[in-house]
Amino acid sequence: MNKHFPGKKNLILLLFLLSFFSSKAQNFTVSGRVTDENGAPLDGATVLEKGTKNSTLTKTGGVFQLNVSSGNAKLLVSFVGHEPQEIAIGNKADLSLSLKSSNDALSDIVVIGYAAIKRTDVTGSVAGINQQDIKSRPVTTALEAMQGKIAGVDVTSNTRPGVLGDITIRGVRSLTASNTPLFVVDNIPLSTGTIDNIDPNDIESIDVLKDASATAIYGSRGANGVVIVTTKTGRNGKMVLSLNSSATFEKIHDGDVMMNSAQYIDFRRWAYYYSNPASFPRGDQPTIANDKFIFLASADPAAWSNIAKGWASGKWEGSRVATTDWRGMVSQTGVTNTQFLSVSGGTDKVKAYGSFGYLNNKGTSLGQSFTRYSGRSSVDITPTKWFSMGSNINVSYNIQEYGQSATGSSAVSATQSIYESARALFPYAVPYDSLGNRVLYPGGDAAFKTIVNELNYTKDERTNLRAFGSFYGQVDLGAVIPVLKGLKYRLNFGPDFSLYKDGVFVDGQSVIGAGINRASLAKGQAFSYTLDNLVYYNKTVKEHSFGITLLESYTKFSADTSSIAALGIPFSSQLWNSLTQANISPSNLTGYSSNLTQYQLLSYMARLNYGYADKYLLTASIRQDGSSVLGTGHKNATFPSAAVAWRMNRERFLENVSWVNELKLRFGVGVTGNSAIAPYSTQGAVTPLFYPFLNSTTAGSLPSGTLANQSLQWERTTQYNAGIDFSILGRRIQGAFDVYTSKTPNLLLQRAIPTVTGYNNIYANIGATANKGFDLSLYTVNVKTRNFMWTTTTNLSYQKEHIVSLSNGKQNDINNLWFIGQPIGVIYGYQSAGIWHYSDSSTFKQFNANGNVFSAGNVRPVDQNGDHKIDPNNDRKILGNTRPNYIVGMTNTLSYKGFELSAFLYGRLKYWFSTGGEAEGARGTQRLINYYTENNQHSAFQKPIYTAGSGDPYSVILGYQRASFIKVRNVSLSYNMNPAALKRTGISSLRLYAQ
Repeated sequence: MNKHFPGKKNLILLLFLLSFFSSKAQNFTVSGRVTDENGAPLDGATVLEKGTKNSTLTKTGGVFQLNVSSGNAKLLVSFVGHEPQEIAIGNKADLSLSLKSSNDALSDIVVIGYAAIKRTDVTGSVAGINQQDIKSRPVTTALEAMQGKIAGVDVTSNTRPGVLGDITIRGVRSLTASNTPLFVVDNIPLSTGTIDNIDPNDIESIDVLKDASATAIYGSRGANGVVIVTTKTGRNGKMVLSLNSSATFEKIHDGDVMMNSAQYIDFRRWAYYYSNPASFPRGDQPTIANDKFIFLASADPAAWSNIAKGWASGKWEGSRVATTDWRGMVSQTGVTNTQFLSVSGGTDKVKAYGSFGYLNNKGTSLGQSFTRYSGRSSVDITPTKWFSMGSNINVSYNIQEYGQSATGSSAVSATQSIYESARALFPYAVPYDSLGNRVLYPGGDAAFKTIVNELNYTKDERTNLRAFGSFYGQVDLGAVIPVLKGLKYRLNFGPDFSLYKDGVFVDGQSVIGAGINRASLAKGQAFSYTLDNLVYYNKTVKEHSFGITLLESYTKFSADTSSIAALGIPFSSQLWNSLTQANISPSNLTGYSSNLTQYQLLSYMARLNYGYADKYLLTASIRQDGSSVLGTGHKNATFPSAAVAWRMNRERFLENVSWVNELKLRFGVGVTGNSAIAPYSTQGAVTPLFYPFLNSTTAGSLPSGTLANQSLQWERTTQYNAGIDFSILGRRIQGAFDVYTSKTPNLLLQRAIPTVTGYNNIYANIGATANKGFDLSLYTVNVKTRNFMWTTTTNLSYQKEHIVSLSNGKQNDINNLWFIGQPIGVIYGYQSAGIWHYSDSSTFKQFNANGNVFSAGNVRPVDQNGDHKIDPNNDRKILGNTRPNYIVGMTNTLSYKGFELSAFLYGRLKYWFSTGGEAEGARGTQRLINYYTENNQHSAFQKPIYTAGSGDPYSVILGYQRASFIKVRNVSLSYNMNPAALKRTGISSLRLYAQ
């Protein structure tokens, strides 16, 4: 061969060069547009030529252009929160791609405090919800939307419009301080309040920082967890107009079935019999004479006329007596109307978002309502490549009609709501007498006043104007000076202003009135601001990535309040609006006050984010807070944290394991604080004292009963967290599992001191609590076909806190129900052994010989030490905890073409609740129960004994109940119109739904 072809090597070289230039000549330019499933453009999506590093990002409107090797190349298109797509070019020069929204929990962007990163890069325990979760069921605040949706977060409910439930993250830690988390809105921590003033439709996402390695970035404010809210902003592309309108209907479903007239009349007869068998006949042997006495015939002839119907034939027939539905008179169908309108859009230079929301919530009880007007605007301006600035402004005005007021109530019949007042009225009593006049005390007992026309006699109106926002300016120094690439400076300013008013008027005829008109007016305003100076530096050196955040933060808070209250308001129509000297005599002025509260917080923070080869991650931070509320020398505290993560799926031994998509191990530790002391508590307050002397008054002051402690420090919590994030089987199973333990060793508690010091008590850093538990978040795609998909989202958390020590070391504090080794909230009392029976007479006589008074039909407490004596020192025990150990939420979603059916289950498990038992004093009304009589000796509840007091002293122990529940919280059926069918209308998406 070599002999005949001496130029073989040259020929091979020639062929290689021809091949090379031939391939270069095949370069192909492709352009296109990337949108989401609703047709909205995706700016910043990655378009990559498969098998190469050749890529580009989509620009404004989702458009892109890329030179590829040939028309036979394939493109990989990806965007955060959407399913990646692979497409063959097929010599097409123009492509249109639509990416479906992904439920991949590991691909989201999350906010971790002063920064946003990919969830895959998170080292701490962070979870959250997005706009889709918020819209999944009807809610008036985003706080409600979090219920059952985030593992480790417990949100309770409140039925009164405008009143929020409680929220805790991973249980409670403090005995006397607040356990409410810190709320951060658009990078600005809120000094007061929660997120109830923000329309849920304005919220893009909510991220919850749960472990101390994540919350320590907020130092002395992060011990109870951090809720970070990111609101909506404008985006590149065409203007988008969104309208959300809904109506929700609610009714009260009261599980307590009350006795009707006949049942209650029998019940009260037995109660009188058991109170004095010698004077009253058995309940099943009634007489008219006794009934006239028992049911106060002369005090309320109208009620007696109703009872007399049962005696019309000369023989008692209880079915003839009518039953008044008092609760129905104050109940109504609650209607909630929401209207929300928003506009957004923008260009590379300017992006804007604006919205207006209206909420009107008419409660299920008369007189209760809540109205909220909210407006929001967001503008982001990028005039040059090195400078940007923007603002987010939220304004809301709330009007709450609280309904029947409980403020300063003085009547014996006072309750917390008009519904409770109605439930307290006798079923046999009637609202009007024979002449049509309002019966003031139905049934004749002065302790139970009518609720008829109550709306005319009481008013409690609460208004609140809230305006807060965030303003920022950012300079990209690297865009100006290339050697400083990655260095940015940002200034954040967050003002917060609120103005509230609470006006209360109670007529003397009100159910909670005491015969004389009274009114009060409380006003207050608060202003706070936070000023942050931030420096960011990001650098990548080969496989090493560095992110540094430096912070200086200053917060100032100031609030002033005033109030006045008086009796004898001359004209009811004036309500609280004329509390003047001309209308109110000095003797009727029951109270007035004014107050000013101020405090400041100065903080410094540094954080390092480090990654190696995108598989070994480290986050370390340290923050120092200086607070004005603590004593000199103890104002400053330092809060460090560190967390590491290992992305195992990036290791070679898992590269070829196709069923593992993401696998990350995490471990973190951090120290956080709790601003648990009120301003001025360390200064030794004084109490004013006035000495009347002849015609003048000399003012002086005395120290308060609490000794000032200049050594008070923050409560500090140290928490350890270990977790795993995973996504397997083609991302059909995704989730996160965390276990944690924490300890708070220096609780702020008040302890007694010898009175010879001149004081009664002192606040000190004493006592300790501990907490442990786990969180599980799981998302599964159970069935997936071309047109049908069934998915399940599950959140499960376990939490158990306990008290380690108290002010006296390991000694229990029974007065406060604090017990060493037990949860912070417990039910402590006598254990129930049911009811005493005649067959137990020999036994209960032994108790009676030791001072107890038991008889057949009484409640039988357990004698814990067997000494035949029931006493509080030896026979009470801890029966259970009052906060759930387990919280669970589960959402099942079935999708078929445009239809979607979802069901949300919510549960709180393994805890106890005290219903208060059934006193059965028979002076008031009674729910329908199985109670003891001579004809029903095997009952669940004791015998009734008429008394104006509390009845059986041990009746409460029959009310201790296990409170666990799992309920279907919401069922939703919706239809999403096909975007293609809507294209001609100009509407990008339209969803019709019923819930």
